[in-house]
Amino acid sequence: RAAVSVPSNIAEGSARQTKKESIQFYMIARGSLSELDTQIELCEVLGLLTSAQNTKASTQLETVGALLNGLIRFKKAPTQ
Repeated sequence: RAAVSVPSNIAEGSARQTKKESIQFYMIARGSLSELDTQIELCEVLGLLTSAQNTKASTQLETVGALLNGLIRFKKAPTQ
């Protein structure tokens, strides 16, 4: 569910009328990304993922997180 929540909240934020509303949904997406990170770690502990798979997924999560943080900073910036 968390993996689906990230892009869903980004999409919903993009459709909102105000910057404040958009940012709120982007922040929710960031929270879901953190949930997903925890779930991936648990999958490795439970033997459902290898260490290599965990590393690859974690790298991808870091990339998505950086892009999402950039989007949030952009939306928070004063308009020119």
